[in-house]
Amino acid sequence: MNMLNLVLILISFFIYTPGIQKSSINLKISSDTSTVIKLNSQAFRSRLTDPDITISEAKKALALAEQINYINGIAESYRVIGVGNSYKNSIEAAIDNYLNALSYFKQTNNLEGEAKVYNNIGNLYRGIDYNKSLENFEKSLTIATKLNIKDLIAGLKLNIGTAYQQQQNYSKALTYYQESLSMFENLDNKIGIIQSHQNLGVLYLNLRDFNSAESHLINALKKSKEEKLNNSIAAINLTLSSVHIAQSRYEEAEKTIEEGLKYAELLQDSKLIHNYTLTSYELESKRKNYFQALNYLRKAYRVDSARYVNNVSDKIRLLQAQHVQLEKQKENELTIARQKNTRVFLWASIAIAIMAFFVIFLLVKIVGKSANNNRELSRLNLEISKQKDDLDTINQNLEEIIEDRTRDIKIKNKKLSEYSSHLSHQIRSPVATLKGLMLLDKDNLIERDELLEQIGKCVYDLDDKIINMNENLNNPQKSSLMSDE
Repeated sequence: MNMLNLVLILISFFIYTPGIQKSSINLKISSDTSTVIKLNSQAFRSRLTDPDITISEAKKALALAEQINYINGIAESYRVIGVGNSYKNSIEAAIDNYLNALSYFKQTNNLEGEAKVYNNIGNLYRGIDYNKSLENFEKSLTIATKLNIKDLIAGLKLNIGTAYQQQQNYSKALTYYQESLSMFENLDNKIGIIQSHQNLGVLYLNLRDFNSAESHLINALKKSKEEKLNNSIAAINLTLSSVHIAQSRYEEAEKTIEEGLKYAELLQDSKLIHNYTLTSYELESKRKNYFQALNYLRKAYRVDSARYVNNVSDKIRLLQAQHVQLEKQKENELTIARQKNTRVFLWASIAIAIMAFFVIFLLVKIVGKSANNNRELSRLNLEISKQKDDLDTINQNLEEIIEDRTRDIKIKNKKLSEYSSHLSHQIRSPVATLKGLMLLDKDNLIERDELLEQIGKCVYDLDDKIINMNENLNNPQKSSLMSDE
């Protein structure tokens, strides 16, 4: 009996142990899956405050997802890393991450993930190839509408509006922005609301409706500071400073530039810093501080602005072509093997042709920009030269005026000195005579008629001398009070 029980226990052990182990493994995988989701979510939320944290946290999620072979986790990690790289203007890295994410999402038929990636790729093309940008946004919107993903739909309307704004189709842009803002407000999506107000501010600036632009931008700036979105604060201040410059509110523009530039430097965003340099040039030029404006223009001119496009469209297309080719190789390895040389040659030829076209395009653009900058530098130099000539003329006139005033003062001082001498000597003589006559009259030593006659002579003498002094004092031709007689 004991032997039978022992056998049964052993059989039960071997039967249930694998089940227990499997249950334990499933629990661990489930826990790791939750960790991957959490890390990716935290990383994505950091994109507007610190893109480096976004990339770092998403890479941790990627390593864990690959360890447990969690395909959707791998895909989302690549997507979030791409978002971080796009905020750091690392376009090549971003598109590579996005296409890896798209490949993994397709393996699990995750349509929501695909829609998000198409939206991300559309944002990369924005400002480079509007048609390609809209093509990706429309792909994403079709899927998001089908799945009723409201947050994504609202974001796509915002992005599509921006694409139309860059094409200067402002009426369509305004329609999409207003729809997007309404949806984000209904969803209480704070970041979406901020971005909608920010984009509306840019749109109204382009329409030269400065009051509406300022209202939306201040609203967005306030909410960005509440959420501590450094990237948004830097970008909003840049647009707001342009509004202030357009309204000739130069002191406010200077404060806005100073605040925004601090955030741009904190983020080490070279593109934003370059844009602030150009805005500072615009401000000082409007103020007619041409020396300072010239310094900003020279600083901006030294920056190779072409690096912000730098054949981005070519590289995106080339990388997409490479990923498409790899996917086709996986689907039909034998067919691709037979046609490999032909396809490589074809894509290489297309890539070279596209790159050659864009190199020519960029060279033409750079030459045009250099010519414009040279014209602006020449204009500023002429203005400065004119101002210098004006200053020289003013200085020369001031020297002549000072010399004339000095000469006039010397003459007047001399006249005043002589006036004092007259008072002391010339005028005192008749006064002394009058005093003597008064003493004689007091002692009854002079007749009344003679007294009046002598007083009359003294008065006339005194009057003649006073008249003579007044004439000489008021005559600029006279350099002395002494009589010509």
